[in-house]
Amino acid sequence: MFLALVLIGLVGGGAAAWFDYQRYTNAALPVGTDAMTVDVPRGANYPQIVAELRRAGVVEGGFRAMAYWRALGRELGVGGRLHAGEYALPRGITPRELLRRMAAGEVVQHRFTIVDGWTFRQLRLALANEAGLQQTLPGSSDEDIARRLGIADAKPEGWFLPETYSFVKGESDFDMLQRAHAAMKKTLDQLWPQRSADVKLDSPYQALILASIVEKETAQPVERALIAGVFVRRLKFGMRLQTDPTVIYGMGENYAGNIRRSDLETDTPYNTYTRDGLPPTPIALPGSVALQAALHPAPGDALYFVARGDGSHEFSPTLDAHNRAVQKYQLHRGQ
Repeated sequence: MFLALVLIGLVGGGAAAWFDYQRYTNAALPVGTDAMTVDVPRGANYPQIVAELRRAGVVEGGFRAMAYWRALGRELGVGGRLHAGEYALPRGITPRELLRRMAAGEVVQHRFTIVDGWTFRQLRLALANEAGLQQTLPGSSDEDIARRLGIADAKPEGWFLPETYSFVKGESDFDMLQRAHAAMKKTLDQLWPQRSADVKLDSPYQALILASIVEKETAQPVERALIAGVFVRRLKFGMRLQTDPTVIYGMGENYAGNIRRSDLETDTPYNTYTRDGLPPTPIALPGSVALQAALHPAPGDALYFVARGDGSHEFSPTLDAHNRAVQKYQLHRGQ
């Protein structure tokens, strides 16, 4: 009788321990905020990872908790295959779900957006302010960076595709530039062979330059092909582009927010009022819409355009019509 009672007690105790284990591993961890994360170092073994979770305050100490975490690792078979990286600890996550994510390598994905029309200088400033990226570029010149990326003539302007990129903790600012540069090269390689027959540009790089000017001339996607058409026709007829954004780029830090007549008359390699053809490099990072527009300009006879003041432009085929549009939208503005 006594032996039977002992056996019943052991079975009952084992069942209680099993139910307690299940309750613990399926209960929410004590996470304070949805922004909590934990880093799993490269090469860390399972006990070290559990110790890191203890330091983060999401695993209670004590023999019982440690025994349950060891048992959970064996149950899930994840002890030797947890991926290094940064993992989110949202409120409500359980030990079981956290180990599943670590085994699957579901690390936190950060996002970095390169904005259409940024200059390379603005891109570098944004990278320097991105706390999630390792900072390796401070102290490097633009030319050094371009050479590391294999950019011809060490001129990086324009060579990075604006879009939103995901990255994980541990990636660097240079890693981001590599990805954006590869994306731009791939996009140009795809679009260049499909260009319209009337596009008389000599190289994909010239298309990149033209697209950067289109990007800076209008924020309205529906107008980009129209503006590209104007520039393509002006190049065809041997007319100067006469576009303010190139002048502004050539002024560099001397630009204070306004262009004066003297600025239009001051010659720089980027002043398309004083020089023929395209400027020597892009003046910004063009987005895919601007690239499409440069390679597929809208047909028509417009050779001029002027801002209406509402974000759109008036297009004109002759200088007389253009002067009337300037009189209407620019000289009389505010009267």
